[in-house]
This record gives sequence, C-alpha cells and structure tokens, in this order.
Amino acid sequence: MGEGVTEPNAQPAPRPDWKARRNRCLRWFAWVFVLVAAAIAINDLRYDLRSYALLTRFADPAAEGPLLRFETHDVTSEDITIPTPSGPLRARLFLPVGIAQPQGMVAVHGIHHLGMDEPRLMSFARAVARTGLAVLTPQIDALADYHVDAASIPYIGESVAWLDDRLGEHKVTLTGISFAGGLSLLVSSDARYASHIRALVLMGAYDDLPRVSRFLATDTEELPGGRSIHYAAHDYGASVFVYAHLAQFFPAADLPIVHEALRDWLWEQPEKALPLLDKLSPASRATMEALLNRRINEVRPRILRAIQTDEPELEAISPNGKLASLRAPVFILHGSADNIIPPAESLWMKEDIRQGELREVLITGAFSHVDLEKHAPVIEELRLVRFVAGVLRRAN
Repeated sequence: MGEGVTEPNAQPAPRPDWKARRNRCLRWFAWVFVLVAAAIAINDLRYDLRSYALLTRFADPAAEGPLLRFETHDVTSEDITIPTPSGPLRARLFLPVGIAQPQGMVAVHGIHHLGMDEPRLMSFARAVARTGLAVLTPQIDALADYHVDAASIPYIGESVAWLDDRLGEHKVTLTGISFAGGLSLLVSSDARYASHIRALVLMGAYDDLPRVSRFLATDTEELPGGRSIHYAAHDYGASVFVYAHLAQFFPAADLPIVHEALRDWLWEQPEKALPLLDKLSPASRATMEALLNRRINEVRPRILRAIQTDEPELEAISPNGKLASLRAPVFILHGSADNIIPPAESLWMKEDIRQGELREVLITGAFSHVDLEKHAPVIEELRLVRFVAGVLRRAN
C-alpha cells in the first residue's frame, strides 16, 4: 500500500499509561519524603541525646549511664592568657578529644567571687565540651568583684574574637550567664565583635539594670505593658547593689573597712566579716547590721535614691534600646522562679530583640537563676532538653 495508508486490520500504537506513571512518581516522592523525614528525625534525636547528656552532666559531673556515652568525648583543659588592648586576660579552654576542628563557645560567668573557677561554670563548660564544642571561659574581674560595668564588654568581646581565630574563623556561640547576659547582648551588638558571633545564648540575663535594681530593693517585678506584681527578691541582691555603690551608703572614713566586711560576707565568710563591724562608726555599723541581718526595709529608701542618682550609668550598660544592630540568633532561657533577675526581664528582651533574630524564649520551672531544678515536672525537663538541643544544633 502507499505511504500514509493504514491497513484495515492494523492495531493502533499503545498509549502511555499516564496513571501508572503518575503513581510510580508519587511512590518515588513518598519514599524520598520518608527518607528525608527519617534523616531529620535521626538528626534531631542525636541533638536531643547530646542535650540530655549535657544537662545530666551539668547537674552531676560524676553521672554515668549508656545514654551519657552517646557521641560524647573526653575533655582536656588548659589555663591560658589572652592578649587584649585592655591588658592580659586569664581564661580556661576546654577541648574535646578527637575533634580536629571543633566549633566553639565562650561561656561568661556571672557575679561570683570565684569567676572562671566557679564549680557550676566549670561543670557546664566541661559538659558542653563533651558534646564536641571547644569552650572558653574568660575571667571577668569586675563581675568577680560584684560589679557590672562597661569595662567588661571589651574583655568579653576579645574572648570571642580570640576563640574564633583559634578555631579557624568559623564564628562562635556566646553564652552569657546571669549579669554577664546583658553585657553579652551589648557585645553582640558591637560592630567590633559581631562578626565573630554565630549565636547568642542568655541564661537568667537582664535587659534593664535600673529595673532589676528596683526589683531587688522593693520585691516588685515590672512586666511589659505596665503591670507589676509582688515577687520576693533574694536579699543577697540588695547587698550586692550596696557593695557596688558603697560611697552612697557610707562615709569615706569607713569605706575601706566596709568594703572588706561586705566582701567577706558576700563570699560567705561571716567569721571574717563580723569582727570588722566593731571598727565602724555607729551609723555605718547600723547599716551593715541591717544588710547582714537581711533587714532590707531599713536601707530601701537609700537604695532607691542611689538607683535614681546612678540611673544614667546603669542605663549605659543596659541592652534596653541598644539592640538595633543585633544580627545574631538569640536563645533566651530564664527560670520562672528566678529571684535575683526576675523572669520579666526575658519578656522585656523578647520585645527589644528583632523577631528575625529571636530563635526561642523558654521561661521554665526546670531552671532557677543559674542552676537546674532537681524536682521539676517531666514536661518542663523535656522542654529544656529541646531548648538546649536547638542551641547545640545552631552552635554546630
């Protein structure tokens, strides 16, 4: 037959089975989805287990168990000196064994006379290092002497820059504990140091020092939106405020003795502090006895006057209103019963930080001021594990 003519009995060419092909594609996509979801779930589980191990070892450095051995490392530590424009800075570096190029974290202690030697900080740093991060703990002398001041900001910033350079410029996570948290926020917003920071973790931090100081003096927690609630502050906080502003509470002649006595008291050495009271003038002795016997109401009016007098200085080292240039992801952890820096400070921070940078805010009963709570509800402990897992994921 001629070209283009079809035989009467010829069978038409088979048509593609589009339905079968579509079903095969859907099955293929379903398997890909399952595999991806499984990979994500396994990765999440890895970080959850690391978080669980970290928190368990933070609470009890001697803890053992099969889950605690999952992806954990032995740790070495060394004391070092970091050169900075403000002078040499002592620090301690914790390194995980077996990791050639670890990611890094700088963990800054709060107000405590032991500074980088404070046992809880050392337990925390070692527990983090066992998850595979290099951890640097700088000694911030002003915080160790119960002072929050702007001179600490460059020391924290230089610590971050030093660790970043030491590890190969990967950027590092900055963790600010207690009063170091507010200072760490200011460091993260400082153009000199911001490029070294991968993420910022705040544990019981402050947003506004005058507001925290008023809380310590009045037992009144100021919440966003204009509400206030009565919330008993730790009487230790009022003594710390007085210690940092001695000249507003005592005559010049008594200052050396008062400084020594109140320092010994804050260091939990009353056997050294009490004999010194006999060397003070009657008025100074009365003020000291009120502080040492926790009669804060007797010194409250003077504390409030001192807060008002020093408000510009306190505002200068407060993150409130100074975070426009912050470009680091922020994780905020606060104890719901914190009676030194009230949890409302984290609510204020939540309003101050750009939503694009705010990763998570957890206010929980599983955490106090800088400690884990031993008898928290299981759901609170699980939320804390997930929070820390998110931090570790970002830090890596």
